[in-house]
Amino acid sequence: MTIDKTEILKALAHPIRISFLEWMREPEQHFSDQAHPLEMGICAKQFEKRCGLSQSTVSSHLAALEKAGLLKSDRVGQWAFYSRNEDTIATFLTELRSTL
Repeated sequence: MTIDKTEILKALAHPIRISFLEWMREPEQHFSDQAHPLEMGICAKQFEKRCGLSQSTVSSHLAALEKAGLLKSDRVGQWAFYSRNEDTIATFLTELRSTL
């Protein structure tokens, strides 16, 4: 798997994006009030409720994480559900350990 370490580091440069990834690591703890099953991913609206940021700001942060390959998204009707891309995260951490 090829990853863009620079793109990932840019995505991780904002503290709210790191929070998003941390919250998604334990979705039952942070998004238990989501109406849809958590296995579908986390609905973008849940991030808005949790952090209090506007829809456009949350969408921008989620897009940056997705562009870096750290998130995957699935559309169901009008809703977008996000999940961590564990393969990319693991590859990034391995490469980071080996290069730094």
